[in-house]
Amino acid sequence: MAELTAPLFAGLVAFGVLIGLLGSALGVGGGIFMVPFLVLALGLPMHQAVAASLVAIVATSSAVAAVNVERGLANIRLGITLELTTAVGSIAGALVAGRLPAQAMQLLFALMLFPVSVLMFLKGRRPAAAPAAASGPATPFDGAFFDPARAASTQYKVRNLAPASAASFFAGSLSGLLGIGGGIVQVPVMNLLCGVPMKAAAATSNFIIGVSAAASAFVYFRRGLVPLEVTAVIVAGVLAGSFLGMYALYKVRSEKLQVVFSLLVLLTGVKMLIEAL
Repeated sequence: MAELTAPLFAGLVAFGVLIGLLGSALGVGGGIFMVPFLVLALGLPMHQAVAASLVAIVATSSAVAAVNVERGLANIRLGITLELTTAVGSIAGALVAGRLPAQAMQLLFALMLFPVSVLMFLKGRRPAAAPAAASGPATPFDGAFFDPARAASTQYKVRNLAPASAASFFAGSLSGLLGIGGGIVQVPVMNLLCGVPMKAAAATSNFIIGVSAAASAFVYFRRGLVPLEVTAVIVAGVLAGSFLGMYALYKVRSEKLQVVFSLLVLLTGVKMLIEAL
């Protein structure tokens, strides 16, 4: 990697702001954008890029989780339940990553981006309708929040908790292995499988991914794989961008943003696939 000059410093901060905004607004952590950038633009080895991404995800989660909890947007009980299997999966993914060559990790990451791109595009194309009231007995995981974009309160029931916990292990494994935070899996799982509205799913995902990312980031740190200078600069931008993303989560319909970024994810996946082959 090149020396950390003033232009590079400013560019990393600006990129961190963008990542923080996306990560907190969509609940995905931003790793799907950060890892390719660090590998392709800065020339960092794949393992170091994953390590830096995990630390930045911890910063994103720490910046917004408390506020989302205070405002009632994050579902604490659901988040704590799912983060148990997520953290275990994250540690497992980090341990497996140490036994894989960087090229294999890059290829795996590129292939994973294609279904992610399709999923984001399809969710963004669907109009955001007010969720219908779910039927069935009440559970301790049911929630409610006030949505400023709709100027109305939204209540929802949580279902399919057991399969969601299993899917969370997979999300955590991806986080530890590829540095993506796991939110790209957690948000669809909570939204489509558990019946949690998109905004509450994104806020709860931000609450979850910080724990799983911290668990696997420690494994990378113990191995000396965290690039401290680059990570510190990006985290500074991430913290600023996270608060902007939190504002967007409350005020803007994030589904529209997903269409634009699905195209970016697709282009990134093609680029990384070419580099890996």
